[in-house]
Amino acid sequence: MPRLTGILKALADPTRIRIMHLLRGREELCVCEITEALGLPQYTISRHLSLLKAAGIVADWRQGKWMHYSLDPAMSAEDGAIVAAVCDRAAKEPGARQDARRLEQHLRPRANGEVVACPP
Repeated sequence: MPRLTGILKALADPTRIRIMHLLRGREELCVCEITEALGLPQYTISRHLSLLKAAGIVADWRQGKWMHYSLDPAMSAEDGAIVAAVCDRAAKEPGARQDARRLEQHLRPRANGEVVACPP
């Protein structure tokens, strides 16, 4: 039961739900990409990502000074179903569509083969 309650507590925050919605369906995102999409300070995004990581929902890796996050591939199918259900519901919120649009605008140069650097 502690694992389930940890996941539910981690997902019981609007900002963390917005982050999960952006991560779902993507291989990974850099903290700066999430920051751009949500319009929140980097330290706020990093704090929320650390809580999601502690709950076993996201995994991270470092590339130089940049941190990249993805859904944790080691997450069980049951836990993944909980995350998917929350993300599916979040996708129906107007704010989630706006977040996704802002992220796509930020990622557009990368999709065109350009190197996208995060701001300093």
